[in-house]
Amino acid sequence: MGTCGIAAGARPVLNKFIEEIASHNLQNVVVTQVGCMGECAFEPIVEVIEHNGQKTTYAKVSARMAEEIVEEHLINGKRLDAYMLSAIKR
Repeated sequence: MGTCGIAAGARPVLNKFIEEIASHNLQNVVVTQVGCMGECAFEPIVEVIEHNGQKTTYAKVSARMAEEIVEEHLINGKRLDAYMLSAIKR
């Protein structure tokens, strides 16, 4: 959560992730804050790293999107392609 991420609303997104993970009692999920990723125009950015090392980077994440990412990606294992940084940068 660099300055640009905080200015773009990363703190409420982080809080929503923590809240949703707790409410679903997900024991195998770790939430970590990081600094600047160099993509300021796409903040808040969330990166999901799975046990096998596969990374999915979501961009312009809102609190509502955070709920959906927890439900669909973390619980159901379905990536949300439309929210991915690669899709938004096009």
